[in-house]
Amino acid sequence: MAIGELGRAAGAEWTKLWSVRSTWWCLAGAVVLTALSALTVGGARATEALRAGGAATFPASEPVVTAAVFAQFALVALAMLAITSEYSSGGIRLTLQAVPVRGRMLAAKALVVAPVAFAAGVLSGGAAVAVVYAVLSGDLFGGLVTLPPAEIAADLLGVGALFALVSVVAIGAGAALRSAAGTLTAVFMLLMGLPLMLAMTGAPVALEAALRTPLPAWLALMGSTDEKIGAPLYPAGEGLAWLLAWTAAAVAAGHAVLRGRDA
Repeated sequence: MAIGELGRAAGAEWTKLWSVRSTWWCLAGAVVLTALSALTVGGARATEALRAGGAATFPASEPVVTAAVFAQFALVALAMLAITSEYSSGGIRLTLQAVPVRGRMLAAKALVVAPVAFAAGVLSGGAAVAVVYAVLSGDLFGGLVTLPPAEIAADLLGVGALFALVSVVAIGAGAALRSAAGTLTAVFMLLMGLPLMLAMTGAPVALEAALRTPLPAWLALMGSTDEKIGAPLYPAGEGLAWLLAWTAAAVAAGHAVLRGRDA
């Protein structure tokens, strides 16, 4: 019975998600941001290698992983609007009348937005890989870009995972804060501001804490290093655990506020 009710709630959320223009604009923004950022990063990487006289190749998906750090905010916007727009318009009252169990409502939004964000990450990443390879594989850039299938597939799945999880974080934050501006600010600080501020203190404890915030955790999952933090990351399994923990904490916070406050 509960599963059927969750399915019906998810169906309603699916309809609402695709009935507004902001969804399409956010998805288009993700594609454009990923492609342009990846092309910029890849071009800089190839140019630097040529100036150094090196011939080391790199996969076309490598700059896409870096580009995802910026493009993820298009999906953050999509996810937060899925809940904060209802608070600004008053539509949340109708939503909660239809789905009075607030945890179920929040779960339905997450179950709809997360797969869409995952698919957006894989598809926009794939489009960016194609753009990077088409532009940078020629002689002008030294032909250093390659297309190793296994590595590219792993990177695209990782980008999809990042987009899906940060979208769920945004839904939890949106449920807790109920404001688009507040949610965007909070998620930006969690993903970008907090690790940088902690690292800038130079204290070993603060640095270790910075490495356990969501974005460095994802970089650890991807087997990367964070140049801004300048410290070695940890095993991929630990990175995934930290990323899931932050996601669960955001959802728990949103659920706690939903249960404790009227719409």
